[in-house]
Amino acid sequence: MSAIDVLSPGVLTTVQDLGRPGLAHLGVSPSGAVDAPSLERGNRLVGNGRTAAALEATLIGPRLRFRCAALVAVTGPRRDERAFEVGAGDELDVGRLEHGARAYVCVRGGIDAAPVLGSRSTDLLTGLGPAPLRTGDVLALGPEPRTAPEPLALLRVDVEPVLHVHPGPRDDWFAPDAIDALVGTDWRVSPDSNRVGIRLEGPALRRVRIDELLSEGVVTGALQVPPSGLPILLLNDHPTTGGHPVLAVVTSDDLPIAGQLRPGDRVSFRR
Repeated sequence: MSAIDVLSPGVLTTVQDLGRPGLAHLGVSPSGAVDAPSLERGNRLVGNGRTAAALEATLIGPRLRFRCAALVAVTGPRRDERAFEVGAGDELDVGRLEHGARAYVCVRGGIDAAPVLGSRSTDLLTGLGPAPLRTGDVLALGPEPRTAPEPLALLRVDVEPVLHVHPGPRDDWFAPDAIDALVGTDWRVSPDSNRVGIRLEGPALRRVRIDELLSEGVVTGALQVPPSGLPILLLNDHPTTGGHPVLAVVTSDDLPIAGQLRPGDRVSFRR
């Protein structure tokens, strides 16, 4: 059987592909890999199509036993991103991530979970897709793809944790200096962060309007500011509507950087 036994799930390991974009009008978050470029590199290394599902490991990765020979790649910040062969009965222990918050375990054939609304991604907020990995789970692998593995150049890039933002759409709900305070602060990532959102610690951003905001649509990368004044950077499993004003939105190109922020990391913003 082409399958993998989960000996230990790590802190939080989920099945992810490129998610469910375009369904916000149905109340469905985009989900998918928070560092999509790392997922796509891994799939290319093992010869999968770009939409193949893989495992997204958080902080401490899973320990897996392969029931069959397989071609595997583990990708993420500053990793030795090469495809390697494992034999039937071999174990792979991803272990503690030294850099970044997330790594991707890509296996030739992909993880063969049942698709929901066109995606195999786990959505922590709604519960769509397969449940996060647990000890004793058996992960089926998909059929052999027709595409060949790609020998990509080794990628070792130290990315400065600076996220570019567009002000608004509710920056008028804040003090005139709120954007300056946002971009002038060295923020700290709270331990109370996950795939739904990253809570940031620093000086409270002052609002000039304190009335209630009717719920309105929000996007991945939105910086919502609750009554505490401390922003929350929404990630892939965010709700599709929210009642807190959004001071600014992180550019989509910088979202993979945001997805690799660890608790305790420092991050700053730039217009």
